[in-house]
Amino acid sequence: MSVDINPVRPELSLGVTRSRRRFPVLIILCLIFTALVVFCAIFGSLVAPHDPNEQDLLNTLQQPSWDHLFGTDTLGRDIFSRVIVGARTAVAGPLVIALGAMLIGNTLGVFAGYRGGRADFVIMRFCDLMFALPALLVAIVVVGVLGGGYWLAVTLLMILTIPYDARLIRGSVLEQRPRPYVEAVRVLGLKPRQIMVGQVWPNVLPVVVANTFLNFAFSLVTLSGLSYLGLGAGPGTADWGRMISDNRNLLFQNPVAALGPAFVLVATATTVNLLGDWLYERLSDRGRAR
Repeated sequence: MSVDINPVRPELSLGVTRSRRRFPVLIILCLIFTALVVFCAIFGSLVAPHDPNEQDLLNTLQQPSWDHLFGTDTLGRDIFSRVIVGARTAVAGPLVIALGAMLIGNTLGVFAGYRGGRADFVIMRFCDLMFALPALLVAIVVVGVLGGGYWLAVTLLMILTIPYDARLIRGSVLEQRPRPYVEAVRVLGLKPRQIMVGQVWPNVLPVVVANTFLNFAFSLVTLSGLSYLGLGAGPGTADWGRMISDNRNLLFQNPVAALGPAFVLVATATTVNLLGDWLYERLSDRGRAR
């Protein structure tokens, strides 16, 4: 009679399965913080404790208090309310840049990687031309010459981001193209468009998701940098980058006036990056398991 010295206990295996499905604490914190930022972007004007544009010249340069958590600026405006409302411009522009670059860049990358030949040559030479240009310097010059503007900066950054997406997705498609499942669907008679959209693109989705989150974080910082230079959001706008620029001279009177928006900006970019890496790992594991 044999005795199993390492029995598999059902309750232990169930516990292992449940533990694998648990969200890491860091990811939970990132999700909560991101949800708060999105909530402020949508309902910020309704939940802000003060009117972000209301000026109170009798209470300028106030230190943080219960009534003004981040204090007030040189015009007596509540900085905490402006940080909450500023989430709208901080989220809207980078979201348009990331989604627009994903849509156009993925289309060009998948087409170039799968088709190859002349189409691949033309698209990649266009990407090489865009890579040769210093993106941030081009954005500063073009937006400065045309007079600035938030949506002008958003449009220009989206155009400058598209080549990076196209080249990255093209490389992933080139890895997928010689695989057996692509040959199998070709034998079945599927059209190239159906293969690219229905078969190849879903298999590069982890890279697409991670890169889109990364583009969002990069666009958030870049767009805030343009606003800091006075080329993005206009004067008086509740924008994080603009607030850092307007309040940079208050570091000795009220440091929170400049450090508050800067902290929220850095925290948002960091949490989006962490969520993108986590989603990439989850989607990659699911693809390998499938």
